[in-house]
Amino acid sequence: MSEAPAPPSPAPDGPTALVRGTLPDGRTADVHLRDGRVHAVEDHDPGRPVPPGALDLGGALLLPALVDGHAHLDKTLLGAPWRPHRATADLREQIAAERASRRTEEVPVAERAAALARRMVSLGTGHVRSHVDVDPDTGLDHLHALLGVREDFRDRLGIQLVAFPQSGVVTAPGVADLLDAALADGADLIGGLDPVGFDGDADGQLDLVFRLAVRHGKGVDLHLHDGGETGTAQLRDIAARTAALGLGGTVAVSHAYALGDVDDAELDRTCAALAAAGVAIMTNGPSGPMPPVLRLREHGVRVFAGSDNIRDTWWPYGTADMLERATIIGLRAGLMTDAELAAAASLVTDEAAAALGLTAHGLTPGSRADLVAVAAGSLAEAVAAHPRRLLVLHGGRVVGPFADDTYPAPVPTAGAAG
Repeated sequence: MSEAPAPPSPAPDGPTALVRGTLPDGRTADVHLRDGRVHAVEDHDPGRPVPPGALDLGGALLLPALVDGHAHLDKTLLGAPWRPHRATADLREQIAAERASRRTEEVPVAERAAALARRMVSLGTGHVRSHVDVDPDTGLDHLHALLGVREDFRDRLGIQLVAFPQSGVVTAPGVADLLDAALADGADLIGGLDPVGFDGDADGQLDLVFRLAVRHGKGVDLHLHDGGETGTAQLRDIAARTAALGLGGTVAVSHAYALGDVDDAELDRTCAALAAAGVAIMTNGPSGPMPPVLRLREHGVRVFAGSDNIRDTWWPYGTADMLERATIIGLRAGLMTDAELAAAASLVTDEAAAALGLTAHGLTPGSRADLVAVAAGSLAEAVAAHPRRLLVLHGGRVVGPFADDTYPAPVPTAGAAG
């Protein structure tokens, strides 16, 4: 587990306190900020004078910054003209279509990724984990482009990068060396893709991925689309390797469709292995089988959410709004009560932060002042109602909400948040 990057130096555009905010537990509170962190949280007293430099939230819901646990910044077509979606038959055909599309894309990767990052910031996302393609076509070009974006946005958005071998690991010539180089060059984690379904060699792919993770001291986040007991067997294999290497808390499996595609006995057996090993599961609420969120949580498996593809060759949809993502997952999972909607919210806040290893994320003294105020009166309403973002802080600085094409904009310094 590692803390997010240190907050920037205190700046005059940061409020000293956020008063009359509604906390996730329903309390109305004043949150005092100092040196880019939460300094104190106290119940709001209407008779207490508002501190100089404070912002009055007027009862708006105050949350820790939203966390997108799975995105593809290098794939997005935001910032480029609309491109009609092309239907494909299967995963291999889709990958081939995307690789062909790259050759005709005129807007550079960094420019499109920055457009998406700006939108994320404006919607209250404070941290994102982005997978970035590392394959024989692109080499490390996409990684180096996103390393530049990560640096450009360091005071607005925390970005973790996963070296993602989308074209295969053991079946793609030179990818093993590229992954090794990507981790050396600054990727935070190593990824993988369907060890059985794509590479046809679970041991070969997983041996390499975990060996490189240990060598570089990095985490693992694998895409796994394989369904049924083929998929759950791979999940238990990943759990066993994680436990044997002492990597609990640093390994995640993205999608894990198989968990929504097996009987109860197989599901329970697999969940027990994942929970014991400390392997987290990411879901984006896909159109196919979906991990049963509440069932996994009951077993002690950490579940978190990501946006996955946002307007790219894989998927024409996506807004980068993580509260909307919680809504989508809630609808698919049948989450209806306030308690269940709060569980959906946790997938894009505290559970996602924990999965990404962000140890100072929250609304307690000492936490980074990465915060978002939304136009809702409760956590359940925030998931159900698609509320506006009223204020976004990163390290105590006001960074949003601003339109994609107007950052940076004049910073509010006083008055109600709206």
